[in-house]
Amino acid sequence: MTITTMETRGTVVFPENFVWGAATASYQIEGAAKEDGRGPSIWDTFSATPGKVRDGDTGEVACDHYHRYRDDVALMKELSLNAYRFSVAWPRIQATGTGPASPAGLGFYDRLVDTLLEAGITPYVTLYHWDLPQALEDLGGWTSRETAYHFAEYAAIMYGRLGDRVSHWTTLNEPWVSAFLGYGSGVHAPGRTSPHDALKAAHHLLLGHGLAARTLRSAGAEEIMLVVNSAPVLTPAQVNDPDAAVSEADAAAVHRIHTLLTRQFLDPALFGSYPEEVLAAAGRNGGTAHILDGDLEIINAPIDLVGINYYNPCVVEDGPGLGADPAWPGSEGVRFAPADAPVTAMGWPIVPSGLSRLLVRLSQDYPQVGLMVTENGAAFDDVVEDGRVHDGGRLAYLEGHLRAAHEAIAAGADLRGYLVWSLLDNFEWAEGYSHRFGVVHVDYTTQVRTPKDSALWYRDVIGNNGFSWSPNKP
Repeated sequence: MTITTMETRGTVVFPENFVWGAATASYQIEGAAKEDGRGPSIWDTFSATPGKVRDGDTGEVACDHYHRYRDDVALMKELSLNAYRFSVAWPRIQATGTGPASPAGLGFYDRLVDTLLEAGITPYVTLYHWDLPQALEDLGGWTSRETAYHFAEYAAIMYGRLGDRVSHWTTLNEPWVSAFLGYGSGVHAPGRTSPHDALKAAHHLLLGHGLAARTLRSAGAEEIMLVVNSAPVLTPAQVNDPDAAVSEADAAAVHRIHTLLTRQFLDPALFGSYPEEVLAAAGRNGGTAHILDGDLEIINAPIDLVGINYYNPCVVEDGPGLGADPAWPGSEGVRFAPADAPVTAMGWPIVPSGLSRLLVRLSQDYPQVGLMVTENGAAFDDVVEDGRVHDGGRLAYLEGHLRAAHEAIAAGADLRGYLVWSLLDNFEWAEGYSHRFGVVHVDYTTQVRTPKDSALWYRDVIGNNGFSWSPNKP
């Protein structure tokens, strides 16, 4: 594999067969929340609860992708995407999370996959992107072991219907978010605020992943992936200087948060064991009785790829006397600090070098799997002017992160592809429609789609399998 050296040539060229695409999630774009037998999800319930989502927004209509998917796929083809990662809405397949599959729900994903393949776009299917059937939450949600087994049954249904045409399968998207924002801090659905529930949910999500991975593999799945929202954990000084000195106390804080964010999920999935820090945190928050003999063997089912959703680094330092953050059971004595960096409309720091640091480390720590950037993008305040959206901030963000991804490959990271987040502006969870992440602008009143400058630039990147840049450019 030959990697062009961008410092000397001013050109970034990616490996042959590098995967280029975009990603979305069902509840964020599909709409049609009450059509064709779809049952309510925890996000339907959460969104309908006053005060939970900004401006009272919901995903009931979203981008109306359920009805407009053919036009959206045509747009993907115009943008030269060769891969599209989407998630299946579990309550569209099984309204209550159990029982027979809905013919209408299966039919929608049948048509979507066929339309993608006709356009020459490879489907990457994610089975769970946070929209748990509300009926399962009423029975305990991810704090219940039974949910993991129901998830495996649902995985079997989806592979049985799409497995003849879909080779790339993801079990879970960002289980840290599902567990710790959904059951710990309560800022995401289902809105619970219990450290013990969050830790139980995290374990049962991993159990569901392992059961589903076994199910998919035994049915013949070619490629199985687990997607995590990993990030480099840095001290404030390291944000702009990787070689900055770090005190012993700060290094301990960095290690602890890296363990809670990344190793809590990848160590069980890839090594079959929990880090001691995770078990200790569980011990201080209700105990480990939910971790049964044999669970880790199931969770350690072989997978092929780890998907990385990267937006910004996690910045921490020693915080003597501080209690644990609600979203971080086990984070006692750690202060979450701001980064000295420009920010997006979400207030997230823009640190492209964090992506290269992360990819290189993960390839070193977990060499048995390949990596794919399954989400990377930014929210900015976009407006349509004379039929165009000049989103220079997003374009610069993407360029910087693609340069960082390229640097990681040159440093030995086994990176197989890059999927921008997101194809479309969409329902941004608890932020509603207040922030736009898409490379395609969506007018939520008319549903008119307008490719932004970043989309047109990305189309050219895909066509060239890389891009040129100025070495003097920041």
